[in-house]
Amino acid sequence: MNVFKVLCLMVLLGWQLPAMAERIKDVSTVEGVRSNQLVGYGLVVGLPGTGEPGTGEQNRFTEQSFKGMLNSFGITLPASLKLKIKNVAAVAVHAELPPFRKPGQTIDITVSSIGSAGSLRGGTLLQTFLKGVDGNVYAIGQGSLIVGGLGAEGLDGSRVVMNTPTVGRIPNGATVERAINSPFMQGDYITFNLNRPDFTTAKRLEQTINELVGPDSAHALDAASIRVIAPRDASQRVAYLSTLENLEFKPADTSAKIIVNSRTGTIVIGKNVKLQAAAITHGGLTVTIAEQQNVAQPNPLAEGETVVTQQSIIDVNQDDSRAFVFDPGVSLDDLVRAINEVGAAPGDLMAILEALKEAGAINGQLVVI
Repeated sequence: MNVFKVLCLMVLLGWQLPAMAERIKDVSTVEGVRSNQLVGYGLVVGLPGTGEPGTGEQNRFTEQSFKGMLNSFGITLPASLKLKIKNVAAVAVHAELPPFRKPGQTIDITVSSIGSAGSLRGGTLLQTFLKGVDGNVYAIGQGSLIVGGLGAEGLDGSRVVMNTPTVGRIPNGATVERAINSPFMQGDYITFNLNRPDFTTAKRLEQTINELVGPDSAHALDAASIRVIAPRDASQRVAYLSTLENLEFKPADTSAKIIVNSRTGTIVIGKNVKLQAAAITHGGLTVTIAEQQNVAQPNPLAEGETVVTQQSIIDVNQDDSRAFVFDPGVSLDDLVRAINEVGAAPGDLMAILEALKEAGAINGQLVVI
């Protein structure tokens, strides 16, 4: 049976597959199908006096860039001339070049001030070359900025800033000039890389593909990668991958973890967390110290002086302590219910969980971030 017949059989049998939890395309990516980062340096002009302030060392690179731009148009300025370019700002331009984007298509770009400009609102980015990590130019950006921020400053130095006025975007602001070669069409295999590596998930994905395509069609290389035999013809490979990435299967349950964020007090307990036999006691001891000033007044006929004395009032209040005993294999529901009955605050809960972990009573991993 040739590859084309196999593809037809896969399409006909696809509707008979039982509905599972996740599609392959939602839990993995195809090796070689990725975006690439581009970056460039340019000038934004047309600003209403919110560009580089004054002259001096702080905007020397902007002045140099501006002179270089004029030189490219045949305008030469004296080297000693100090420019006042408050309507110009030096910016960094960056973008993501999606996979399979072809020359002539456009991508969005983000423009950020790298000098002392106060705002980029109302500015226009001049032609800027966007380069990849290999130094080649892959896109050229130009256009009017959309700035969501706002800034205003008074003569006395007071200033109001809303959002970030020194960053803007240009939708479809760069034109792709060079395509990036993708290894997707090369070789006899395609590889799925799991977003969350797991040996059980990798094995189940391998089994799901083999049940549809045939034995030994897919092989799990490790906990993250599953290699699948694929046709060499471009159109057949696209149809083949379209079928595979929409297959549904059930990924493995996540490992038993308790995530504790000590800065925000956020605690997340995974559903697979279990407790061994343990007893928890929670009680609070509150100590209040108050300082009170008293005035000592001598008798009218005595030759004494009025003095101020200090009096300390110490109050100790101990809340009732309650103990809870857990049998082995207690679930998350039982743990949460007991914690709510105890009335523990997030800080107390962190201490309880840490103590349980030290006692070896938690079947899971305690992660503090």
